[in-house]
Amino acid sequence: MLDTKRCVINVLQKSDYSDVRKIYANQEVRKFLGGTQTEDSTRMAFEKMLNSRQESFHWVVREKTTEEMIGLVSLDLHHEGVFQEVSYQFLPCWWGKGYAREIISAILRFALKKLKLSKVVAETQTANKASCRLLERVGMKCERTVIRFGAEQAIYSIKVS
Repeated sequence: MLDTKRCVINVLQKSDYSDVRKIYANQEVRKFLGGTQTEDSTRMAFEKMLNSRQESFHWVVREKTTEEMIGLVSLDLHHEGVFQEVSYQFLPCWWGKGYAREIISAILRFALKKLKLSKVVAETQTANKASCRLLERVGMKCERTVIRFGAEQAIYSIKVS
């Protein structure tokens, strides 16, 4: 378990499925992530997260006082197979309140200081301006862009300082 001033970040559990379904079914959340998912594809993604490799981390984030689900965060091998990637999906009712910055900063500290990773990457569509701003606010720098998943993607990174 990790925590921040306002959030608890727990390892994903089977009991989190109904909350995870809310993420995968939300059009706003999934706008830049390939669209909403069916029940079957959500179940498959959830099972994959639960049964992931030992070096992968999948967390559910909840607000401390209400225990309401804010979103999902993962630290897993990037598509290119070299560095760990931080990924996130947060429900819209939590957007614009600083939660994402607080959470991603905590995950990056965990990755760089506790896991002693030399570098962490993040990939987001360049069209997702809010995500690009978030990654820059937490200290990540845009390294390059690529075309993947049918859209231009920005690859951000942060290294141990």
